[in-house]
Amino acid sequence: MIGVALVGLGDIALRAHLPALLRNPDVEVAALVDPDPARRALAAAHAQAPVAKDIRDVLGDPSVRGVVLATPPWVTTELIGQVAATGRFVLAEKPVATSLEAARTLLDLPEEQRRWVQVGLAYRHDPALELLGDWLRSGLLGGPLLVRAHIYDEGRDPADPAHARRIEETLRHGLPLVHEGAHVFDWFRVLFGPPERVEDAWTLATRSGLPAPNLCGARLHYPQGTVVLAEFGWLTGALPRCEISVLGDRGHVLLDGRTFELELSTARGVERFGFEPDRTTRCFDRQLARFAELITGERDEACPSLEDGVATLVLAERITKLLEGER
Repeated sequence: MIGVALVGLGDIALRAHLPALLRNPDVEVAALVDPDPARRALAAAHAQAPVAKDIRDVLGDPSVRGVVLATPPWVTTELIGQVAATGRFVLAEKPVATSLEAARTLLDLPEEQRRWVQVGLAYRHDPALELLGDWLRSGLLGGPLLVRAHIYDEGRDPADPAHARRIEETLRHGLPLVHEGAHVFDWFRVLFGPPERVEDAWTLATRSGLPAPNLCGARLHYPQGTVVLAEFGWLTGALPRCEISVLGDRGHVLLDGRTFELELSTARGVERFGFEPDRTTRCFDRQLARFAELITGERDEACPSLEDGVATLVLAERITKLLEGER
Protein backbone atom coordinates (compact mmCIF):
# COMPACT_ATOMS: atom_id res chain seq x y z
CA MET A 1 0.00 0.00 0.00
CA ILE A 2 1.14 3.53 -0.81
CA GLY A 3 0.76 5.91 2.11
CA VAL A 4 -0.58 9.30 1.00
CA ALA A 5 -1.31 12.33 3.16
CA LEU A 6 -4.12 14.70 2.17
CA VAL A 7 -3.27 18.29 3.09
CA GLY A 8 -6.06 20.86 2.94
CA LEU A 9 -9.56 19.60 3.71
CA GLY A 10 -11.81 22.05 1.93
CA ASP A 11 -14.47 21.45 -0.71
CA ILE A 12 -12.28 19.93 -3.43
CA ALA A 13 -10.53 17.66 -0.93
CA LEU A 14 -13.71 16.23 0.57
CA ARG A 15 -15.69 16.13 -2.66
CA ALA A 16 -13.05 14.73 -4.99
CA HIS A 17 -9.59 13.92 -3.60
CA LEU A 18 -10.58 12.00 -0.47
CA PRO A 19 -13.19 9.80 -2.22
CA ALA A 20 -10.62 8.97 -4.91
CA LEU A 21 -8.05 8.04 -2.25
CA LEU A 22 -10.58 5.78 -0.54
CA ARG A 23 -11.56 4.09 -3.80
CA ASN A 24 -8.03 3.25 -4.90
CA PRO A 25 -7.02 -0.23 -3.65
CA ASP A 26 -3.30 0.57 -3.91
CA VAL A 27 -3.44 3.68 -1.72
CA GLU A 28 -3.86 4.20 2.01
CA VAL A 29 -4.81 7.54 3.55
CA ALA A 30 -1.87 8.00 5.92
CA ALA A 31 -2.87 11.40 7.32
CA LEU A 32 -5.45 14.19 7.07
CA VAL A 33 -4.04 17.68 7.56
CA ASP A 34 -5.77 21.04 8.03
CA PRO A 35 -5.42 23.88 10.55
CA ASP A 36 -9.21 23.97 11.02
CA PRO A 37 -10.41 21.44 13.66
CA ALA A 38 -13.92 21.33 12.17
CA ARG A 39 -12.56 20.34 8.78
CA ARG A 40 -10.32 17.72 10.34
CA ALA A 41 -13.30 16.23 12.18
CA LEU A 42 -15.42 16.22 9.01
CA ALA A 43 -12.72 14.44 7.02
CA ALA A 44 -12.02 11.96 9.81
CA ALA A 45 -15.69 10.99 9.76
CA HIS A 46 -15.14 9.66 6.23
CA ALA A 47 -11.69 8.12 6.61
CA GLN A 48 -10.04 6.30 9.51
CA ALA A 49 -6.71 8.10 9.43
CA PRO A 50 -4.53 10.15 11.77
CA VAL A 51 -5.27 13.88 11.74
CA ALA A 52 -2.85 16.78 12.10
CA LYS A 53 -3.08 20.56 11.97
CA ASP A 54 0.29 21.20 10.31
CA ILE A 55 2.03 19.50 7.39
CA ARG A 56 5.24 19.40 9.41
CA ASP A 57 3.53 16.94 11.74
CA VAL A 58 3.41 14.29 8.98
CA LEU A 59 6.55 14.88 6.92
CA GLY A 60 8.58 12.89 9.41
CA ASP A 61 6.32 9.86 9.06
CA PRO A 62 8.08 7.21 6.93
CA SER A 63 4.72 5.70 5.94
CA VAL A 64 3.89 8.86 3.97
CA ARG A 65 5.32 8.43 0.46
CA GLY A 66 3.14 10.96 -1.30
CA VAL A 67 1.26 14.13 -0.43
CA VAL A 68 -1.86 15.54 -2.09
CA LEU A 69 -1.97 19.32 -1.66
CA ALA A 70 -5.58 20.50 -1.89
CA THR A 71 -4.63 23.91 -0.53
CA PRO A 72 -5.26 27.46 -1.82
CA PRO A 73 -2.75 28.39 -4.54
CA TRP A 74 -1.26 31.19 -2.48
CA VAL A 75 -0.30 28.49 0.05
CA THR A 76 0.48 25.62 -2.30
CA THR A 77 3.63 27.07 -3.86
CA GLU A 78 5.68 26.99 -0.67
CA LEU A 79 4.31 23.61 0.40
CA ILE A 80 5.40 21.97 -2.86
CA GLY A 81 8.98 22.85 -2.11
CA GLN A 82 8.71 21.69 1.50
CA VAL A 83 7.35 18.29 0.54
CA ALA A 84 9.67 17.69 -2.41
CA ALA A 85 12.67 18.57 -0.26
CA THR A 86 11.88 15.56 1.97
CA GLY A 87 12.03 13.16 -1.00
CA ARG A 88 8.26 12.69 -1.20
CA PHE A 89 6.05 12.88 -4.27
CA VAL A 90 3.54 15.71 -4.61
CA LEU A 91 0.16 15.96 -6.30
CA ALA A 92 -0.57 19.69 -6.14
CA GLU A 93 -3.94 21.26 -6.94
CA LYS A 94 -3.95 23.81 -9.72
CA PRO A 95 -2.86 26.51 -10.09
CA VAL A 96 0.50 25.84 -8.46
CA ALA A 97 0.95 29.58 -7.82
CA THR A 98 -0.99 32.81 -8.27
CA SER A 99 1.61 34.40 -10.54
CA LEU A 100 4.57 33.47 -12.67
CA GLU A 101 6.87 35.32 -10.28
CA ALA A 102 5.67 33.17 -7.39
CA ALA A 103 6.10 30.03 -9.50
CA ARG A 104 9.76 30.77 -10.24
CA THR A 105 10.74 29.25 -6.89
CA LEU A 106 9.32 25.94 -8.16
CA LEU A 107 11.36 26.06 -11.34
CA ASP A 108 14.44 26.63 -9.19
CA LEU A 109 13.93 23.28 -7.44
CA PRO A 110 16.49 20.58 -8.31
CA GLU A 111 15.50 18.66 -11.42
CA GLU A 112 14.91 15.44 -9.49
CA GLN A 113 12.51 17.18 -7.12
CA ARG A 114 10.61 18.82 -10.00
CA ARG A 115 10.09 15.36 -11.49
CA TRP A 116 8.32 14.29 -8.27
CA VAL A 117 5.61 16.94 -8.70
CA GLN A 118 2.37 16.13 -10.52
CA VAL A 119 0.00 19.06 -11.06
CA GLY A 120 -3.68 18.54 -10.32
CA LEU A 121 -5.02 19.49 -13.72
CA ALA A 122 -7.47 16.67 -13.17
CA TYR A 123 -9.50 17.11 -16.33
CA ARG A 124 -6.41 16.40 -18.47
CA HIS A 125 -7.19 12.75 -17.70
CA ASP A 126 -10.76 12.70 -19.02
CA PRO A 127 -11.55 10.39 -21.97
CA ALA A 128 -13.48 13.25 -23.59
CA LEU A 129 -10.18 15.08 -24.14
CA GLU A 130 -8.66 11.96 -25.66
CA LEU A 131 -11.59 11.47 -28.05
CA LEU A 132 -11.69 15.15 -29.04
CA GLY A 133 -7.95 15.02 -29.69
CA ASP A 134 -8.40 12.00 -31.95
CA TRP A 135 -11.05 13.84 -33.98
CA LEU A 136 -8.88 16.93 -34.38
CA ARG A 137 -5.79 14.97 -35.40
CA SER A 138 -7.80 13.03 -37.99
CA GLY A 139 -9.08 16.26 -39.56
CA LEU A 140 -12.69 15.29 -38.89
CA LEU A 141 -13.73 18.90 -38.30
CA GLY A 142 -11.51 20.45 -40.94
CA GLY A 143 -9.64 23.64 -40.15
CA PRO A 144 -8.75 26.32 -39.25
CA LEU A 145 -10.89 26.07 -36.15
CA LEU A 146 -12.94 28.58 -34.18
CA VAL A 147 -13.13 27.64 -30.51
CA ARG A 148 -15.47 29.28 -28.01
CA ALA A 149 -14.92 28.50 -24.34
CA HIS A 150 -17.61 29.73 -21.93
CA ILE A 151 -16.36 28.75 -18.50
CA TYR A 152 -18.83 29.87 -15.84
CA ASP A 153 -18.62 28.38 -12.37
CA GLU A 154 -18.82 29.32 -8.71
CA GLY A 155 -22.11 31.19 -8.77
CA ARG A 156 -23.36 33.36 -5.92
CA ASP A 157 -25.96 31.54 -3.82
CA PRO A 158 -27.65 33.72 -1.17
CA ALA A 159 -28.18 30.57 0.91
CA ASP A 160 -24.42 29.93 1.06
CA PRO A 161 -22.63 33.19 1.93
CA ALA A 162 -19.57 31.29 3.18
CA HIS A 163 -18.96 29.96 -0.33
CA ALA A 164 -19.21 33.45 -1.80
CA ARG A 165 -16.67 34.71 0.74
CA ARG A 166 -14.24 31.94 -0.22
CA ILE A 167 -14.54 32.77 -3.92
CA GLU A 168 -14.12 36.49 -3.25
CA GLU A 169 -10.96 35.70 -1.29
CA THR A 170 -9.69 33.68 -4.27
CA LEU A 171 -10.49 36.65 -6.51
CA ARG A 172 -8.04 38.71 -4.46
CA HIS A 173 -5.34 36.37 -5.73
CA GLY A 174 -6.05 36.53 -9.44
CA LEU A 175 -8.77 36.80 -12.05
CA PRO A 176 -10.90 33.73 -12.82
CA LEU A 177 -8.72 33.12 -15.87
CA VAL A 178 -5.81 32.33 -13.52
CA HIS A 179 -7.79 29.69 -11.62
CA GLU A 180 -10.40 28.30 -14.03
CA GLY A 181 -8.08 29.06 -16.91
CA ALA A 182 -5.55 26.54 -15.63
CA HIS A 183 -7.75 23.64 -16.78
CA VAL A 184 -8.85 25.25 -20.03
CA PHE A 185 -5.44 26.53 -21.09
CA ASP A 186 -3.96 23.11 -20.35
CA TRP A 187 -6.60 21.43 -22.56
CA PHE A 188 -5.93 23.84 -25.40
CA ARG A 189 -2.17 23.36 -25.10
CA VAL A 190 -2.70 19.58 -25.41
CA LEU A 191 -5.13 19.93 -28.33
CA PHE A 192 -3.57 22.78 -30.31
CA GLY A 193 -0.02 23.33 -29.03
CA PRO A 194 1.41 26.43 -27.35
CA PRO A 195 -0.50 29.66 -28.09
CA GLU A 196 1.12 31.96 -30.62
CA ARG A 197 -0.28 35.25 -29.35
CA VAL A 198 -2.94 36.99 -27.29
CA GLU A 199 -4.93 39.26 -29.59
CA ASP A 200 -6.96 41.12 -26.97
CA ALA A 201 -8.56 40.75 -23.55
CA TRP A 202 -11.29 42.25 -21.38
CA THR A 203 -12.70 42.31 -17.85
CA LEU A 204 -16.01 43.27 -16.28
CA ALA A 205 -17.11 43.60 -12.66
CA THR A 206 -20.84 42.90 -12.48
CA ARG A 207 -21.19 44.75 -9.17
CA SER A 208 -19.23 47.12 -6.99
CA GLY A 209 -17.25 46.00 -3.97
CA LEU A 210 -15.58 42.98 -5.56
CA PRO A 211 -11.81 42.72 -5.03
CA ALA A 212 -11.29 42.29 -8.80
CA PRO A 213 -13.45 41.89 -11.94
CA ASN A 214 -15.41 38.65 -11.79
CA LEU A 215 -15.81 38.26 -15.56
CA CYS A 216 -12.90 38.20 -17.98
CA GLY A 217 -11.85 36.85 -21.34
CA ALA A 218 -9.36 36.88 -24.19
CA ARG A 219 -8.93 36.16 -27.88
CA LEU A 220 -6.05 33.74 -28.47
CA HIS A 221 -4.30 32.51 -31.60
CA TYR A 222 -2.95 28.96 -31.80
CA PRO A 223 -1.04 27.07 -34.54
CA GLN A 224 -2.74 26.12 -37.83
CA GLY A 225 -4.88 29.25 -37.65
CA THR A 226 -7.01 28.16 -34.67
CA VAL A 227 -8.68 31.08 -32.90
CA VAL A 228 -9.94 30.71 -29.33
CA LEU A 229 -12.48 33.05 -27.75
CA ALA A 230 -12.35 32.29 -24.03
CA GLU A 231 -14.38 33.84 -21.25
CA PHE A 232 -14.55 33.04 -17.56
CA GLY A 233 -16.99 34.10 -14.87
CA TRP A 234 -17.68 33.80 -11.15
CA LEU A 235 -20.04 35.22 -8.55
CA THR A 236 -23.17 36.02 -10.51
CA GLY A 237 -26.58 35.08 -9.20
CA ALA A 238 -27.26 32.99 -12.30
CA LEU A 239 -24.73 31.28 -14.56
CA PRO A 240 -24.76 30.82 -18.36
CA ARG A 241 -24.06 27.42 -19.83
CA CYS A 242 -20.54 26.15 -19.23
CA GLU A 243 -19.36 24.71 -22.54
CA ILE A 244 -16.63 24.54 -25.16
CA SER A 245 -17.50 24.75 -28.85
CA VAL A 246 -15.11 23.72 -31.64
CA LEU A 247 -16.16 24.66 -35.17
CA GLY A 248 -14.42 23.77 -38.42
CA ASP A 249 -15.38 23.69 -42.10
CA ARG A 250 -16.45 20.03 -41.85
CA GLY A 251 -18.06 19.78 -38.45
CA HIS A 252 -18.77 21.06 -34.98
CA VAL A 253 -18.22 19.68 -31.48
CA LEU A 254 -19.97 20.90 -28.36
CA LEU A 255 -18.54 19.82 -25.02
CA ASP A 256 -20.78 20.17 -21.95
CA GLY A 257 -18.64 21.79 -19.27
CA ARG A 258 -20.50 20.07 -16.43
CA THR A 259 -20.47 16.49 -17.69
CA PHE A 260 -17.89 16.53 -20.53
CA GLU A 261 -20.42 14.84 -22.76
CA LEU A 262 -19.64 15.47 -26.43
CA GLU A 263 -22.03 16.30 -29.28
CA LEU A 264 -20.50 15.85 -32.74
CA SER A 265 -22.26 17.35 -35.77
CA THR A 266 -21.05 16.48 -39.27
CA ALA A 267 -22.56 15.67 -42.67
CA ARG A 268 -23.38 12.23 -41.21
CA GLY A 269 -25.70 13.83 -38.66
CA VAL A 270 -25.50 14.40 -34.92
CA GLU A 271 -23.81 11.90 -32.58
CA ARG A 272 -23.58 12.09 -28.80
CA PHE A 273 -20.88 10.54 -26.62
CA GLY A 274 -21.08 10.09 -22.86
CA PHE A 275 -18.67 8.57 -20.39
CA GLU A 276 -19.03 6.66 -17.15
CA PRO A 277 -18.89 7.17 -14.25
CA ASP A 278 -19.48 10.87 -13.56
CA ARG A 279 -16.86 13.43 -14.58
CA THR A 280 -15.37 14.03 -11.13
CA THR A 281 -15.05 10.34 -10.29
CA ARG A 282 -13.40 9.30 -13.54
CA CYS A 283 -11.00 12.26 -13.67
CA PHE A 284 -9.83 12.11 -10.07
CA ASP A 285 -9.55 8.31 -10.14
CA ARG A 286 -7.38 8.46 -13.26
CA GLN A 287 -5.34 11.29 -11.82
CA LEU A 288 -4.65 9.38 -8.60
CA ALA A 289 -3.79 6.18 -10.49
CA ARG A 290 -1.13 8.06 -12.45
CA PHE A 291 0.20 9.63 -9.25
CA ALA A 292 0.48 6.15 -7.69
CA GLU A 293 2.39 4.96 -10.77
CA LEU A 294 4.76 7.91 -10.39
CA ILE A 295 5.43 6.98 -6.76
CA THR A 296 6.08 3.30 -7.52
CA GLY A 297 8.27 4.05 -10.54
CA GLU A 298 5.87 2.58 -13.11
CA ARG A 299 5.66 6.06 -14.63
CA ASP A 300 8.89 7.95 -15.39
CA GLU A 301 7.39 11.43 -15.59
CA ALA A 302 4.59 13.27 -13.86
CA CYS A 303 1.52 13.88 -16.00
CA PRO A 304 0.77 16.75 -16.01
CA SER A 305 4.23 17.93 -15.00
CA LEU A 306 5.26 20.97 -13.02
CA GLU A 307 6.28 22.59 -16.30
CA ASP A 308 2.75 21.98 -17.64
CA GLY A 309 1.30 23.72 -14.59
CA VAL A 310 3.62 26.69 -15.00
CA ALA A 311 2.72 26.94 -18.72
CA THR A 312 -0.89 27.77 -17.79
CA LEU A 313 0.40 30.56 -15.57
CA VAL A 314 2.56 31.91 -18.38
CA LEU A 315 -0.50 32.33 -20.60
CA ALA A 316 -2.60 33.81 -17.77
CA GLU A 317 0.17 36.32 -17.10
CA ARG A 318 0.38 37.28 -20.78
CA ILE A 319 -3.33 38.06 -20.73
CA THR A 320 -3.10 39.92 -17.42
CA LYS A 321 -0.23 42.09 -18.67
CA LEU A 322 -2.24 42.97 -21.77
CA LEU A 323 -5.13 44.02 -19.55
CA GLU A 324 -2.84 46.12 -17.38
CA GLY A 325 -1.44 47.78 -20.50
CA GLU A 326 -4.96 48.66 -21.65
CA ARG A 327 -5.71 50.25 -18.31
